[in-house]
Amino acid sequence: MPRALFSVSDKTGLTPFAEALARIGWDIVATGRTATTLQDAGITVTPVEQLTGFPEMLGGRVKTLHPAVHAAILARDHSRDIAELQESGYAPIDLVVCNLYPFQQTIAAPDVSLNEAIEQIDIGGVAMIRAAAKNFERVGVLVDPADYPAVQDVLIADGKLPPATRRQLAIKAFAHTRDYDTAIHGYLADENILVEDRPELPKTFTLGMAEVQPLRYGENPHQQAGLYALRAATGPLGGRLLRGKPLSYNNLLDADAAWRAVASFDEEAAVVIVKHLNPTGIAVATTLAEAAPAAIASDPVSAFGGVVAVNRVVETDFVHALGNLFVEVIIAPDFAEAASNLLAEGRKNCRLLMIPNAKTAPHLEFRTIRHGVLVQQRDSGDPADVQWEVVTRRHPTELEVVALKFAWRAVQHVKSNAIVLAGSSATVGIGGGLPSRVDAVRLAVQKAGDAAQGAVLASDAFFPFPDGVEVAAQAGVSALIQPGGSIRDQQVIEAADAAEVAMVFTKTRHFRH
Repeated sequence: MPRALFSVSDKTGLTPFAEALARIGWDIVATGRTATTLQDAGITVTPVEQLTGFPEMLGGRVKTLHPAVHAAILARDHSRDIAELQESGYAPIDLVVCNLYPFQQTIAAPDVSLNEAIEQIDIGGVAMIRAAAKNFERVGVLVDPADYPAVQDVLIADGKLPPATRRQLAIKAFAHTRDYDTAIHGYLADENILVEDRPELPKTFTLGMAEVQPLRYGENPHQQAGLYALRAATGPLGGRLLRGKPLSYNNLLDADAAWRAVASFDEEAAVVIVKHLNPTGIAVATTLAEAAPAAIASDPVSAFGGVVAVNRVVETDFVHALGNLFVEVIIAPDFAEAASNLLAEGRKNCRLLMIPNAKTAPHLEFRTIRHGVLVQQRDSGDPADVQWEVVTRRHPTELEVVALKFAWRAVQHVKSNAIVLAGSSATVGIGGGLPSRVDAVRLAVQKAGDAAQGAVLASDAFFPFPDGVEVAAQAGVSALIQPGGSIRDQQVIEAADAAEVAMVFTKTRHFRH
């Protein structure tokens, strides 16, 4: 008589499947609550403790870790193993039906305690699944209730599972235990592997990602896509979508870029507008309502249809300050009820994404490449020990220093080659994502127009030639900030001196590819 061992946390489809096996002559063995469920349904069940000769121990922590179970699963289909089983009084187990304690669902709940999570770490179930999957040449293993009907049909028709089916079920079983262990690792690490500032990168990464949002498509309609996170209940960017359609793939990329940028401005109210991963405008002020017009004015054409991120609670005055600008998403630490209602009335297609804490961000970044993944520490600005150096005859004025500091922070969020023209509290022209630095300067100057007169310029990397400085000076830029380090630094400095432009070297580069 073939024998099946049932031990399931998810009891979906359990009773009809076990009933079908019992009708065709299978012996049903089950553990704990699974046995109770089947017995209550009128199915004849052999409790697992009857096989082992031992009751459950430690509140159910130990119930299947016994040769009567594991030898019966691992016995190969040859006379020596079968004889050894029989000598010990055991019979082979031919099918293992097992799914694990709901660890992933448990940690997805808010405020779950460590002890609650640990009690949902399955031991015996994982061991049984792996044993059955290892011995797939003889044993079938089922971890997904969705597979019950197909397996049931085969067993009713043929009495046993074909080798190819057992192999496929084993592959699925190993994926099940892999994902389970990865989720446990990720939880116990508590994302510290990503968030903590460590001197060295870890030698290996094991990140269990669960799909938290299927996306309509990726960057283009012919590409499939999904949003994955370390925690199953995580919202977009770790926040909560308060209103509007689900965020698209491109929305999420722009939202991440915008939130990353606005998080670097915490002393004052800040507004960042992003389009296609590049800021179109960044401004700071006493209030969001004061900063918004300046951020829009930096590039009002490109701002249309962008993503807006702010670092203060959104109030109605900020909503009014946006004017008639169409925006896809507004991201903020929170939204006042009146502001949310006003947005609902006038901007029905605008999504509202609440992210309470701007400072909780992964310390490590991942980029996929062909046959690999690049990992780097997040660029959080200049290292603490960096000393800026004025390298020109003319030193920047106090007002220019304020503007240079603002521009230097802003340029770090622009795609390289990155150039930012700015005043003391707002960008006036941005050029980024171009293969030529001088072309990026020309674009920023063009965007700024008359506002380039008296503005400062920030460059994320050194000027390889004097031409970028010369274009900026001709447009009326009064001071520049850049890392320095070019073999032609002296020529660049001479060009700045010739134009009576002040220039500061930061000795730190901020590429953002």
